[in-house]
Amino acid sequence: MAKKGAISYADEYLRLGYDPGDDELLCAFKVTPRDDVPMDEAAAAVAAESSTGTWTDVDSEVAERLKARVYKMDGDMVYVAYQPGLFEISSMPNILSSVAGNVFGMKAVEGLRLEDIRFPKEIVDAFPGPYYGLPGVRERMGIYGRAMSGSTIKPKIGLTTEEHAQVCYETWMGGTDTVKDDENLGSQDFNNFYDRMARTLELLHKAEAETGEKKGYWANLTAATVDEMAKRAECIKENGGMFAMVDYVTVGYTGVASLRQITEKLGLIIHAHRAMHAAFDRIPYHGIEYRVIAKTARLIGVDHIHTGTGVGKLEGGPQEMRERVALLRDPVTKPFGGVLFEQDWGHIKPVAPVASGGLHPGHVTALYKIFGKDAYFAFGGGIHGHPGGSRAGGRAVRAAIEAGAQGISLEQAAKESRELREALDLWAEVKF
Repeated sequence: MAKKGAISYADEYLRLGYDPGDDELLCAFKVTPRDDVPMDEAAAAVAAESSTGTWTDVDSEVAERLKARVYKMDGDMVYVAYQPGLFEISSMPNILSSVAGNVFGMKAVEGLRLEDIRFPKEIVDAFPGPYYGLPGVRERMGIYGRAMSGSTIKPKIGLTTEEHAQVCYETWMGGTDTVKDDENLGSQDFNNFYDRMARTLELLHKAEAETGEKKGYWANLTAATVDEMAKRAECIKENGGMFAMVDYVTVGYTGVASLRQITEKLGLIIHAHRAMHAAFDRIPYHGIEYRVIAKTARLIGVDHIHTGTGVGKLEGGPQEMRERVALLRDPVTKPFGGVLFEQDWGHIKPVAPVASGGLHPGHVTALYKIFGKDAYFAFGGGIHGHPGGSRAGGRAVRAAIEAGAQGISLEQAAKESRELREALDLWAEVKF
């Protein structure tokens, strides 16, 4: 039976000093209350709205048992514990609809940022994680002992099918391991997905035969429906492709989880582009921190995902990149730097981080210092803007990556590589 009148959230959901169990899901929120709302009331309102609460008191025995608890407050940081029974544990949309749903629209807060989630074992075990992951990607590509290289074809929009495929071929012939579509290249009139994919994979096989190396093409199969993505995935497989690229955020959690099932059956590796992530994670006082996007991507099961670079054109410094790499690769993520919770990944395989965004060969030494060898270094204009064209740009990148893996300076390597010398003369080495 409903009781008349508004309630104090703090009376119901504030339980400072509570010791959460290992089976509970934990969230860390940065809370900026409205001027006329006390911090403890705003914090409790977050716990209420993200679990069982409403603006008035309504009796329910089950709801009482499933209440979230604010167990710690530290300045503007608020820590909330959730009972696992609150969620459909294998559904990321359901979990995030609770902890990252209506809470962002409450009048009690001027700003709210979900900084981190700790997933308990029961929830981790309910997700598949990557089918291949970092070890499987290396095995299928046959690349060990160095960072893997990638290239985003530029211009990002505007090449015809034949032009796109030819640029890919030139890039592979320069020594680049993989090439990819950009995030907004789908199946436009000037460059139909099916034609582009078939022609590009035809030239991929030609490049493999001529170089004796395995090559990859990350074809962007992002589409309006899961059925269409499945159709595109099947065509990639039929044409001898190995990778399927998806715009992870815009497609959504259900779309990516469905694609994960499809690609496992087809034997395709999933590359996740993070397009639209900054709409959630860039504002420091409101939204969702990238570590949450990284964690959910690893649980759902992508094989590699963009992280930023720490040195290129996108936001995020070197320490943030190291944290993101740990979230994607480590078997247990220990709290360090900005990491708020320890996360045991159990059976979940490591994901390959992809450094991408404004990179050129002069960044490679810095990238190794930030990412190490177990990553992709991906170059767009830093290959295709080379004075000698895409093939020369590919050679410059390959020389830089090989040198970095062996601890050789770029300047020393440039003595043996004319293309790297030209790249460094144009863009200069980025000291780190």
